[in-house]
Amino acid sequence: MKRIAVLASGYGSNFQAIIDRVRDGAIPARIIRLITDNPGAYSIERAVDAGIEVCAIDFRSFGTRSDYDQKLEQAMDETGADLFVLAGYMRLLNDKTAAKFAGKMINIHPSLLPSFTGLHAQKQAIDYGVKVAGCTVHFVDEGMDSGPIILQRVVDVEETDDENLLVKKIMEHEHQALPYAVQLFCEDRLSINGRHVHIRPKDE
Repeated sequence: MKRIAVLASGYGSNFQAIIDRVRDGAIPARIIRLITDNPGAYSIERAVDAGIEVCAIDFRSFGTRSDYDQKLEQAMDETGADLFVLAGYMRLLNDKTAAKFAGKMINIHPSLLPSFTGLHAQKQAIDYGVKVAGCTVHFVDEGMDSGPIILQRVVDVEETDDENLLVKKIMEHEHQALPYAVQLFCEDRLSINGRHVHIRPKDE
């Protein structure tokens, strides 16, 4: 059974979606640790309620970014996790950490990558006037939201949609897409070839 560690910074609704799918048996894995940079994150309560170990590394308590990065990498190493899931983790990993865990770290982003990377992707989409938006689950590499794409989900953008409404519409799909990508990884059904991620049929 695979061992999963989750990195989250805030409310943790995507984290909860993974917890629920592990609990109901859809994801054949065990969540062994939540790592957060925010000791006030509601994600911590979700972890405690689910009996998951919490490691809070307060970003604000470090004098330099490199000191924080070193402590984060150490905390990730200690887990021995097969998969790291970035579920609303709001800090870029440094190149060294991204390379070290290449192929075993995935992220959810609220846009159809490669469009609208970075923060406030939903607002970027509204401002640009797109007719469709969505979310992307991808492997993490050294770039910003630039790793090989595992899967995407699409929503229509109506003329009456504002940023808040689009956030809600996309989030409904995030809560399905991220756990499914985690499931595929834990079932050993994903393989990476350059920029392409191949999903093997379940009975292959």
